[in-house]
Amino acid sequence: MMRLDKFIAEQTGLTRSQAVKALKNGWVTVNEKIVKSGSTKITPQDLVTFDEKPLQWLEEGQYFMLYKPQGYVCSNDDSEYPTVFDFFDYPLKGKLHCAGRLDADTTGLVLLTDDGQWSHRITSPKYECEKTYLVTLADPVEPFYEEQLQQGIMLRGEKTPTLPAKLEIIDDYNVNLTISEGRYHQVKRMFATLGNKVEFLHRWRIGNVILDEALQEGEFRMLTPDEILD
Repeated sequence: MMRLDKFIAEQTGLTRSQAVKALKNGWVTVNEKIVKSGSTKITPQDLVTFDEKPLQWLEEGQYFMLYKPQGYVCSNDDSEYPTVFDFFDYPLKGKLHCAGRLDADTTGLVLLTDDGQWSHRITSPKYECEKTYLVTLADPVEPFYEEQLQQGIMLRGEKTPTLPAKLEIIDDYNVNLTISEGRYHQVKRMFATLGNKVEFLHRWRIGNVILDEALQEGEFRMLTPDEILD
């Protein structure tokens, strides 16, 4: 069950106060009867309309992968950048959250869900969920990088070193880096500590979920059952 004003807000993008006003104005019906009380409890079996348009009850358990372009942030609201939620319509837009974020200038795989327990398993450090990034560096890769990253890097301002990371060298300037935690700007800070600079960063794997090559930037799809069971 759900309060009617909350349901209206999630379905339409209105604030809760705007939803209450819409109810008082008689814009909402439940089972073909005008209802003006926001505290009214509804269930998926109820037929709810807003401004004569039926609203669909969205079942819990939504899981998506998104190919994030540069210039977007993984928050619901930002005064400087557009957000990844702009790619979704309501009611999804009002229910989803990101299971792990990317910086505005980083591209690639973002997972979105309405399942808090599932996203916790991805983001909580205790689960050590691996994420793999394609990293383009300003200067050539040095031979000692692999050993240093495997041992852990002491980042500036941190009290403990990073967990062991895996480095796969593609060429002189490009590597795949796999980490199992998500500290602030971690990949950039790790290479800065090694004396290099990240020029381009692209995440293409989280756990067993790999960014679908068929997706273009800004596109998304639902996860398969196997991908959800990471």
